[in-house]
Amino acid sequence: MRVSDRVGRSRPALSPRPARRFATAAMVGVVLYILVDAVLQFLPPHYSVVSDAESNLAVGPFGWIMNLNFLGRAGLTLCAAGAIGLVGPGSRLRRTGLVLLVIAGACSAALAFLPTDINGRGEFGLRTSTLTGALHLAVASLGFLAALAAFALLTAWLRGVPALRRVYPAALALTVVAAVGLLCVGLADHLAPTLLGLAERVCLAGILGWAFVVCAAIRRRVTDSAGATQGSASASQVDTSVSGDSDIESIPSAASHRAKSG
Repeated sequence: MRVSDRVGRSRPALSPRPARRFATAAMVGVVLYILVDAVLQFLPPHYSVVSDAESNLAVGPFGWIMNLNFLGRAGLTLCAAGAIGLVGPGSRLRRTGLVLLVIAGACSAALAFLPTDINGRGEFGLRTSTLTGALHLAVASLGFLAALAAFALLTAWLRGVPALRRVYPAALALTVVAAVGLLCVGLADHLAPTLLGLAERVCLAGILGWAFVVCAAIRRRVTDSAGATQGSASASQVDTSVSGDSDIESIPSAASHRAKSG
């Protein structure tokens, strides 16, 4: 078979650009979310990081910024799901995990439209006094549980993907951090309500950290794969060029041999 035939029949490799873009967007989203959250802590009405829930930041003169941040968290969650869905082999673990991850993102987006109830002076813990406040608490709880379940399934999936297995220990550790934080939220609400905000932020640290490290691993993997593919393509072009030159050089040699024979 001629070289030109082999080149013509080869199939183009799948471009890794979509996965890399999704992963990069999710990583940027995590950083922006944390920065906005930190800045809002210094703006009035100055909620406590330790005792007040993060959702309180959405109530007040700058609450609209936190509502945008909730939408941003939904966006980065969907980007993380997109990146994960474009790499590695598909399986029931990944499909179920991605569905739960999308649900978690949708819950985050819904929080922007459901203002939470603010406790009175000297009151702490998870308390609701309005319908929207009760819906906010229910949706937030569903979002945390869906994210935690998604991470558990997707972390197990990561362990079976050779290209991403190196990130498995970090993903598992951050899943445990998120689970411990969520458990502490429930315990703090009943036993130590003044520590509710701290417990929630520990859970958020695990959730955001998981999304960042997994997307970083995906971005690094697809970048390395793209470089290897380009290297192989360059080597193939060089081989083709050398083969073509050899064929051309053989033509006068064959003609000379026939002349001598005549």
